[in-house]
Amino acid sequence: MNIKATVRHARKNMSAYQRRRKMTDITGVMTQDHRHCDEYFAEAENACLDGDWTRTEQAFERFATALEEHFGLEEGMLFPRFEEATGMTSGPTAMMRMEHQDLRAQVEEMRAAIARQDADAYSGESETLLIMMQQHNMKEENILYPMCDTRISDAAETAGTLAKRLAEAGA
Repeated sequence: MNIKATVRHARKNMSAYQRRRKMTDITGVMTQDHRHCDEYFAEAENACLDGDWTRTEQAFERFATALEEHFGLEEGMLFPRFEEATGMTSGPTAMMRMEHQDLRAQVEEMRAAIARQDADAYSGESETLLIMMQQHNMKEENILYPMCDTRISDAAETAGTLAKRLAEAGA
């Protein structure tokens, strides 16, 4: 299944709980940003499949920038607020930070494949990153973000700030 089909599949199969989420809570805001990153990822793969390396690099850099902005908001604002609210500093947020590092390393592998214009390597690295992101996003969307919504005392305000910063970043 290619990336575009995978993104459509993920949207179609979102849980009823996720579809009911509004953009006024952390789960809704951050889940929507996951989908935004998925769209950039799909654009890069489609460009690679077309053999257009200039478009591939441009789309991939949009994806990588959006992904890093997402991680930055989580690591710089959301996770610290969750840790302060719960007292958990070596729990789910520590695991998500480790996964972010793994995802960042995979992004670098894909950049290297683009630089070499190696479609086979790009495709393989893309498959790996897609699987890693799907597993990571599932944990955040179904476990961590709902916990943030219930445990952070100003969750609605936090969601608003996250949404504003994502909009400012172009998400």
